[in-house]
Amino acid sequence: MEQFLSTFVSSIFVDNMVFAYYLGMCSFLAVSKNVKTALGLGIAVTFVLTCTLPINYLLENYILTEGALTWIAPTLAGVDLSFLSLIIFIAVVASFVQLVEMIVEKFAPALYNSLGIFLPLIAVNCAILGGSLFMQQKHFANVGIATTYGFGSGIGWMLAIIGMAAIREKLAYSNVPKPLRGLGIAFIITGLMGMAFTCFSGIKI
Repeated sequence: MEQFLSTFVSSIFVDNMVFAYYLGMCSFLAVSKNVKTALGLGIAVTFVLTCTLPINYLLENYILTEGALTWIAPTLAGVDLSFLSLIIFIAVVASFVQLVEMIVEKFAPALYNSLGIFLPLIAVNCAILGGSLFMQQKHFANVGIATTYGFGSGIGWMLAIIGMAAIREKLAYSNVPKPLRGLGIAFIITGLMGMAFTCFSGIKI
């Protein structure tokens, strides 16, 4: 239980996809103008990360890595399919993004229209693919921890974009210098928030 909690908290604050690694910045900056829209995209990203990470974990450990196919036959111990991992991870992510897009279009058409092109672009959101690639590096003990990491990473990305959207809504009433309006001030705020989140890196979890 302690390992699950540690992985969850660390993936939100210490290894935040936006402020620690600056992944998923295109949709983070483009959709963070409105809190409601940012919340919708954040939930979608969290759902995709939570669903795809355990699937990719199972594929990685039972099919792709060298010797993973021994559960089928001992003669397959020398088979190494790890060179396919990137394309398979992308295929799994793209499948779930298509599912999310159909669900949002069916049950929340207003959100679907406000997200526009950025909803299908979740398929190429580097934060989601980054979650699966970090999963490879971290060598999680089981699929439960991998799922916890995916859920926590999604929560961290969602909190980041909601916080950014709330600040940008307030900035609409601020006297921002003309050259910095729009993406200029957004980049500055993102950098400051990233510096603030580095404080969590010193926490021993």
